[in-house]
Amino acid sequence: MDSSSTPTPASDGPSEQPVVVVCVGMAGAGKTTFMQRINAHLHAKKEPPYVVNLDPAVTYSPYQSNIDIRDSVNYKKVMEEYNLGPNGGIMTALNLFTTKVDQVLGLLEKRAAPDPENPSRKPIKHILVDTPGQIEAFVWSASGSILLDSLASSFPTVIAYIVDTPRTSSTSTFMSNMLYACSILYKTKLPMIIVFNKTDVKDASFAKEWMTDYEAFQEALDNDQNSNAFGGQEGEGAGSGYMGSLLNSMSLMLEEFYSHLSVVGVSSVQGTGIDEFFEAVKEKADEFRRDYQPELDRKRAEREEVKKKQREKELDKMMKGMSMGNVASTSAPGDIKLEDDDMEPLSPDEASEDELDDEQDREGLQARYEASMLHQEDSTAADASFAKYLHSQR
Repeated sequence: MDSSSTPTPASDGPSEQPVVVVCVGMAGAGKTTFMQRINAHLHAKKEPPYVVNLDPAVTYSPYQSNIDIRDSVNYKKVMEEYNLGPNGGIMTALNLFTTKVDQVLGLLEKRAAPDPENPSRKPIKHILVDTPGQIEAFVWSASGSILLDSLASSFPTVIAYIVDTPRTSSTSTFMSNMLYACSILYKTKLPMIIVFNKTDVKDASFAKEWMTDYEAFQEALDNDQNSNAFGGQEGEGAGSGYMGSLLNSMSLMLEEFYSHLSVVGVSSVQGTGIDEFFEAVKEKADEFRRDYQPELDRKRAEREEVKKKQREKELDKMMKGMSMGNVASTSAPGDIKLEDDDMEPLSPDEASEDELDDEQDREGLQARYEASMLHQEDSTAADASFAKYLHSQR
C-alpha cells in the first residue's frame, strides 16, 4: 500500500497543492457560521484544514484558527492610537498584518509539504480564510489585494461569496448581491463560487432559476413592480419606473457573468449542501490551474523581467558614473598638473593593457554585484542602489 502511494505526489505535482478557500460576503450573511461548518466537515473526514482568520474585530470565534490576525494586531489599540473609526481600524489592522505576509506564506508552504521528521503528519489539503464582515475593507483595500495575490501566487485560490438567501428574495436585493459578486470577480480575477446560505430558512431554488432563466427573472421583476415593491408612484404599471428598467438592463448584462460561476445552496446550521460545495471547490481549483495559473505565471515573469531590466539599467548608469568619476579625478583641484611637454605619451601596448585592466575591473565588479543581487532576488533589498553595494565593499 505504501509503495503504491509513493509515486502519486511526484506524478501529480502541483495538483497536490492545498486549495485556498477565501470566504467573503456582506455583513450578516453567515460567513463565520459557514466557516465553522466547513471546518467541522473536513475534520469529520479526517482532513483537518489550515484556518486563517483575517477579521481583527471579531470578539468570539466558534472555531480555532491556526493563524489569527488578532494574535498580531490589537484592533482596539489601533483605533485608539490612530484615532480611527471601526472601518478605518479594520483597514489599518489589515495593513499592519500584511507586512507579515511572507511569514504567513512560509507557514502555509511548510504545512503543505510533507514533514520528513514526522512522516505520519499529512500535508493539508484545504486552507480556509475568513475575512471581515466589512467586505469593502478587504476586497477593495491595498492590503486585501496583496494578501489575495500572495495566496494565489502560491496555491490554487477560490473565492466563496456567501449570500444571505432570505434577504435576496426580492429582485432588487438579489441584483445588488450579483453586482457586488461581479465586481469582486473582475477585481480579484479568481474563480468564484456563489454560496446561497441559510437554505433552512428559504430554499435557494428561486435564485438559481433567476440566474439561468431570464424569463423567470422578468416575471419576478414584473410582480415586484405591480406590487409597488420599489416604492414608485401609485398607478404605475409594470415596466415603468427607473428601478424596473435598471434591473431589467442589469439582468441582461449579467447573463455572461452567471456562466462563469458555480452556484450551491447550503445550510450552515443543518449542514446540507456542504458536499456539493466541496465538489464545486474541486472544479474551481482545476479551473484555476487550467485558466488562471498560466496568466499568473505570465504576469510574474513580466514583473521579474521588468525588475531585471531596472537593475541592469541602474548598474549601467553607475558604471558610467564611475568612469566619469575616474576621468574627473585626474584633474581634481589641488592635484599637480603637468604641462603637455612634460607628459610622456603611453605606448600602444601600455594603453591597451590599461584599457584591458579597466574592462576586467568593470566586469569583475559587475559580476560581484549581480551575484549579490541574486541572493536577494525576492526581497525589497533587490532594488537597493549600486552605490550602497560599493560602499559595503570598502
